[in-house]
Amino acid sequence: MPTPTILLTEPIAAAGLDLLRAAGDVRIAHATDPATLAGPLATADALVVRSSPVTAAMLSGAPRLKVVGRHGAGLDGIDLAAAQRLGIPVVSTPGANAESVAEFVILAALALARQAPLAAAALARGDFPAGRSLPSAVVAAGLTGTMLAGRTLGLVGLGAIGRGVAARARGLGMTVLGYDVAAVAPPEGVRLVDLDRLLADSDVVSLHVPQTPQTTGLVGAAALARMRPDALLVNTARAGVVDAGAVLAALDAGRLRG
Repeated sequence: MPTPTILLTEPIAAAGLDLLRAAGDVRIAHATDPATLAGPLATADALVVRSSPVTAAMLSGAPRLKVVGRHGAGLDGIDLAAAQRLGIPVVSTPGANAESVAEFVILAALALARQAPLAAAALARGDFPAGRSLPSAVVAAGLTGTMLAGRTLGLVGLGAIGRGVAARARGLGMTVLGYDVAAVAPPEGVRLVDLDRLLADSDVVSLHVPQTPQTTGLVGAAALARMRPDALLVNTARAGVVDAGAVLAALDAGRLRG
């Protein structure tokens, strides 16, 4: 039996590459553009992508393709109808990056709450004058941060990532609310509420849902209007879950802190 050719659009972790190399001839395209991938796809038996799209044309141009793997959660970037029509199975790795993303959510919330990026930029520019203590300079610049301890975190989506964020947030002393369209048992210490209540009561709202027709634009002008004006929004799901224009408008109007 000939050795299968496994095409990766981008590199993945060394441990994953080792597993794939044990199964076939691994080739990394270092490209996500469909036109650039057309040549390598023509002889590929398997395709592994990260967040780049897989179109019907790409699938049709890969006559040997037996499987498409998504290195991550969610299949919204892959033309599933075309894959089904061509008899190509599509698989993903749900939970594989859950710990990493959960840590990043806490990092993002802390950075926003403490205004760390703005403070670091001001310090690099030399905006804090000599002869004045750093704390007083930070106060004078309006860069005083807030603690997360004692605040309320609202999790929209309670999958592997949402649950990981909940555990870390509770460790910081936060109250955690959760909302999920599925009937799920909440993680320990998480109180289930409806979406309107979560938006209204949370100091930090973190999104952990796939992008579907139902969730596209989930956080738009109406949802933002329900949130506290000093709330923070963290989106590590898909960009389309949030109406970017509405978020910018809320930030400019002072109806969203960060």
